[in-house]
Amino acid sequence: MKLVISRLIAILLLVVPGLAAAYGFLLMKDALFDYFAQFGNVSLPDPHFDLWHFLLGFVLFLAGVGFIGGWIFFRDRKHNYVSPRFRAKRPPRPPRDGSKTGGQ
Repeated sequence: MKLVISRLIAILLLVVPGLAAAYGFLLMKDALFDYFAQFGNVSLPDPHFDLWHFLLGFVLFLAGVGFIGGWIFFRDRKHNYVSPRFRAKRPPRPPRDGSKTGGQ
């Protein structure tokens, strides 16, 4: 039962940032669409771009995609699926006493 609950929590940890990224993409899309749609309205003297909705969408999108990307990267790093330049750097081992360094 604990395995089922832990897997459910893991899925929720991926679904929530995914929904945030999707909502952010929709905010950006709507801001751009509304801006370009205002060009067809002859009663408006100049179109207005809703910058705050676009920036909020951009931040949500980057946060969601970054979280999911980081999740996948560290999971692949743990299973050693990444290229050698992304593998964890191991610190050098300290010499043991009485090793081949000539110590007595």
